[in-house]
Amino acid sequence: MLCWMDGEFEQAEHLRISPFDHGFLYGAGFFETFRTYEGRVFLFKEHMERLRGALREYRIAMPYSDEKISEAIQGLHERSGGRDGYFRLNVSAGVHDIGLAPSEYGSPNVILFRKELAVSPRGTEKKAVWLETERNLPESRIRHKSHNFLNNVRGRLELPSLKELEGIFLTADGYVAEGVTSNVFWVKDGELYTPSTETGILPGLTRGFLLELAAKAGMDVHIGLFGKSDVERADEVFVSNSVQELVPLSAVGEQPMPGASGVYYEKLHRLYVQAIDGMKEG
Repeated sequence: MLCWMDGEFEQAEHLRISPFDHGFLYGAGFFETFRTYEGRVFLFKEHMERLRGALREYRIAMPYSDEKISEAIQGLHERSGGRDGYFRLNVSAGVHDIGLAPSEYGSPNVILFRKELAVSPRGTEKKAVWLETERNLPESRIRHKSHNFLNNVRGRLELPSLKELEGIFLTADGYVAEGVTSNVFWVKDGELYTPSTETGILPGLTRGFLLELAAKAGMDVHIGLFGKSDVERADEVFVSNSVQELVPLSAVGEQPMPGASGVYYEKLHRLYVQAIDGMKEG
């Protein structure tokens, strides 16, 4: 795997990080995951804004501009034969003594990982199951994509495969939260529903963009606190993330769903793809 670390292109096996990096010792670090389309990242500006917001809150410097990160993405794209890829941009707090942070982290480790993109064809369905693991509350008011990912890891351990299944978290109060690697949406009587960030979910960028698309398409949108029965009584259900786009669900628990034949799934995914195509042409 070819990577970019602190300004240099390196093979993954040559990367080195100190065991005194506070990203390792205390989970002080944040990341973004995305894919490229003809070498470009959809919602790149939004990804960087979300990452920088988390870094500011925890006083971790970001020594590279958006332009420099974009150049690194393009460099990995070109060095990989011009094939689109799956990317993870990781900012780890950097080296300090054992013990909690100083007043700020001024020398982070910044790594851009790229691996081959293995995404199922659009419209490939999954089934969803309800997880026993509860969605925990975030350390901050809004959940960040941090190195503290154990809640997701615990949920993932309940699933034999993420390729065919998505696990959906409930909160301790029994409200629907999100998937292991996705945000959750459902449609009832032509209206779109998704859980509020009050449930501790990640405010996904694809989630936000889909809410905008739905509103522009004239759909009533409901963001709030909902129970399992609200999802199981839905007309159609799908999940979203930046790599897989929209994934239709053919069942939630024991309740069958229309999957890829869902009218609103088809409509919203078509609008999403049109936006991507517009970016590539721009």
